Amino acid sequence: MEALPIFSALFAAASVYLFWFYLLARKLTGPSVWPVVGSIPFLFSNRKQIHDWITNNLRATGGSATYQTCTLALPFLARRQGLFTVTCNPKNIEHILRTRFDNYPKGPTYQAAFHDLLGEGIFNSDGETWLTQRKTAALEFTTRTLRQAMARWVNRTIRNRLWCILDKAARDHIAVDLQDLLLRLTFDNICGLTFGKDPETLSPELPDNPFSKAFDNATEATLKRLLYPSFLWRIQKLFGLGAERQLEKSLEVVGDYMNDAVAARKLTPSDDLISRFMNKRDIDGNQFPSAVLQRIALNFVLAGRDTSSVALSWFFHLVMENPQIEEKIVAEISTVLKQTRGDDPRLWVKEPLVFDEADKLVYLKAALSETLRLYPSVPEDFKYVVNDDILPDGTFVPAGSTVTYSIYSVGRMKSIWGEDCMEFKPDRWISADGKFEPPKDGYKFVAFNAGPRTCLGKDLAYLQMKSVASAVLLRYRLSLVPGFRAQQKMSLTLFMKDGLQVYLHPRKLGGGPDQVTQAAATSA
Repeated sequence: MEALPIFSALFAAASVYLFWFYLLARKLTGPSVWPVVGSIPFLFSNRKQIHDWITNNLRATGGSATYQTCTLALPFLARRQGLFTVTCNPKNIEHILRTRFDNYPKGPTYQAAFHDLLGEGIFNSDGETWLTQRKTAALEFTTRTLRQAMARWVNRTIRNRLWCILDKAARDHIAVDLQDLLLRLTFDNICGLTFGKDPETLSPELPDNPFSKAFDNATEATLKRLLYPSFLWRIQKLFGLGAERQLEKSLEVVGDYMNDAVAARKLTPSDDLISRFMNKRDIDGNQFPSAVLQRIALNFVLAGRDTSSVALSWFFHLVMENPQIEEKIVAEISTVLKQTRGDDPRLWVKEPLVFDEADKLVYLKAALSETLRLYPSVPEDFKYVVNDDILPDGTFVPAGSTVTYSIYSVGRMKSIWGEDCMEFKPDRWISADGKFEPPKDGYKFVAFNAGPRTCLGKDLAYLQMKSVASAVLLRYRLSLVPGFRAQQKMSLTLFMKDGLQVYLHPRKLGGGPDQVTQAAATSA
């Protein structure tokens, strides 16, 4: 009899909770939610195809392209910390990234998750800390000297390393993981540009680089922090379990490498980004300490390595699937080089494109942009809601909740890009007079972010991607290894899970795509 009041109280509490949960679930418009754990079970079960899952959820909303879900179905938390608003509506994205920019910072959840990896670097800070770094970086990214430095690093890496590796693979008829080669190339380039240190990961023997491997592991472990409630990864970190144990070990390797790189630059300053930041001041008027310089450098490495290499990997994959587009790209490159280097095709492949030549490649830029529309390097981004707000589509977002805008989904919505949105069509970026023409609504394409946080390295990224794409396609026709299927990897950036396994076939310029020539080999 004594237990009866306890059971009655528990039953009453459960009944009240279930009624509250029923009312909550009725208001949510996204995937189904369970008591207490919300939509976490569905998030977990779809983690291997998370971006397509989000896209399908957004399509299911009809024209609104916005839904709300909950990962903590508990009173006082479900409508704040546990609430996620997911959108790919361009008007909502503009509102978040420009109109009410100050109301949607990175926020404490995102910053806490990324703090161990990125500290208060430009990609993980808000307010004055972010603004100071942004202004400093903006001044440097507009200088011609930085463009020239980037051109030197890119051309040297292509000429002395990439071509050597690809030529050997073509001669020996062996497959290569092109994504791995591109990651190594962009990693060497961005390390050289950021702190003047060339790790030479793109070498014929393809050596393992402890820093590069640790950096990969750290970014993957950090992403897992964002997918689940923060208390889960905090418990793992406290007891050194699972992904948090891996993250701690990886960060030790990354930290040691960055310590050495910054220390070397302090002894012998150069024209790299870190040397430039050494001469700048923080918000208090003091020089940046070594620990901050390390995080600043790491932020630029993250932005400059993964994004370009991932975009190029998907670009080459799409080109292999669309040979008629490949022909147009090669024809455009050949036309430009005929104007700048003459009629002899051997001169076209003797040296990589200089950036002034790359500037003239309009159709190639369209093809790269079309790739980023379908496969944006950073597929999702997150913002914290400071104050209650209403999005342009009428969705109420409460303070303390999180807004996710799906860059991946934007390019795959018929309501935004038309009935042919899933087709790879570079011509949609070309105007009637043959010029590159981005969409009039700039928030339909936010692969380089938008508003005050627009990517500072956008132009340099396009030039690097054009140079690398031309260096490969002018010499080779690519084909997938039989049985290979490209799959997305769960990471901060849209990696291919098993790389990009391809064979290389020497291209005969001016002839059919299947004809073989020795021109590339003899000019290497």
